[in-house]
Amino acid sequence: MTEGAARPTRQPSMADVARTAGVSAQTVSRALRGSPNVDPETKRRVLAAVRQLGYQFNNAARALSSGRSHTIGLVLLRTGGYYSRSAVTAGVEAAADEARYAVTIATIAALDTGLMERSLSKLADQGVDGIVIAVPLISVTQKMEDITRNIPTVTLDGSRTAGARVLGIDQREAGRVATQHLLDLGHRQVWHVSGPDEWIEARQRRQGWQECLAAAGIQAPPPLEGDWSPDSGYRQGQIIAMIPEVTAVFAASDEMAFGVIRALHERGRSVPGDVSIVSVDDIALAAHCSPPLTTVRQDFYRYGAAAVALLLRGDDAGVEESVAAASLSVRGSTAPPRLP
Repeated sequence: MTEGAARPTRQPSMADVARTAGVSAQTVSRALRGSPNVDPETKRRVLAAVRQLGYQFNNAARALSSGRSHTIGLVLLRTGGYYSRSAVTAGVEAAADEARYAVTIATIAALDTGLMERSLSKLADQGVDGIVIAVPLISVTQKMEDITRNIPTVTLDGSRTAGARVLGIDQREAGRVATQHLLDLGHRQVWHVSGPDEWIEARQRRQGWQECLAAAGIQAPPPLEGDWSPDSGYRQGQIIAMIPEVTAVFAASDEMAFGVIRALHERGRSVPGDVSIVSVDDIALAAHCSPPLTTVRQDFYRYGAAAVALLLRGDDAGVEESVAAASLSVRGSTAPPRLP
């Protein structure tokens, strides 16, 4: 910069507004979004500070004039379940576009409450009108509770907060339906390749499997934990292939089931001749593997679209809501056990 030249003026930040108004940055965010939880005097101070500093809060000017930002936030996990993540995103974006809303996507790299807090705070700071959470955290923090209480939020079989509504199938029921199908075919025991323990869906599907076996008077064998990937299914399939008495397997996801099937084939065990396999998700590839996979259906695209519809409906129609009951797509990977 040459001597005597004017220094560029720094744009005021939300922190500047918060200091001027004597409130927290989170309160500034809520005030600019028109949250009903901000008292009129606090909002007056925030707006006065905005005018005084000339602050522009992303969509704040438009949101203040219209009362809405016409933006929906979507929180996704960067890893695991590529097909389901893509389908959810497509459903959210299609429904939002039809309603003339934009979608802002925030991804987190791991199942971590700190990362989740930052993603939700980022969306709150951008003034989104609603949030769809497609991340399966089991535990939530007070900050997450506060944000989802102030911004309409729907979760897709994911993080439970007091203020969020939930869409999706009953994951425990999915585990029971899958396991009962194998028992009804005549299998006397069902092994389980589970998802990672920190995922709420994995815990619930495992619980459904255990409950179904217990109801039939069968003690569940130890679950074999995977990470949703075909590679992890393949690794656990190698173990299963070395246990000759195994005739039936419930895999917690289609992608892990693909890996199990490959491992069994490589070890000379046929599906479903020697081992029947059932899973959960019913992604597009499930009907095209060899053999075609029997699986509990989840319509991820529909869930994404339904989440947007529920947000835009704007009522408080109960915390727990389900799009559909667990339904089984029966294909060629399951059959009665061979007679001894």
